[in-house]
Amino acid sequence: MEIKSTQKYVRTSPRKLRLVADSVKGFSPQSALIKLDFMEKSASQLVGKVIKTAVANAKNNFGLDGSQLIIENILINPGPTLKRGRAVSRGQHHSIKKRTSHITVSLESSGSNSMAKSEKPALPNTKVNTKEESNPKN
Repeated sequence: MEIKSTQKYVRTSPRKLRLVADSVKGFSPQSALIKLDFMEKSASQLVGKVIKTAVANAKNNFGLDGSQLIIENILINPGPTLKRGRAVSRGQHHSIKKRTSHITVSLESSGSNSMAKSEKPALPNTKVNTKEESNPKN
């Protein structure tokens, strides 16, 4: 079962968030939060909040235990860019781009069988007509 949590319009650039998000993919949420606590990047607090929200969604909405969850994926997508500027000499203007991001955390329950998803369902025994069988001219 896949549990998602999303935080939109975060006022941090996607590049800074991806550095933090890539370091905790595949961990359990508890170990990821411990790892994020010791990171010296401000983006680690933002990613940690979304992970905590996803764990709360799993507990409250689906009744899952937090110890059986694994971070399957963390997506960092760019949001809208705020265009600002600064006046400089000779009446000129330098543009400043204030980037925003959308963070999406996907948790997977480790109790579910991941092999069952990859297996193809068995087809029922159906007889396929060949040319000889469908054309009884012989």
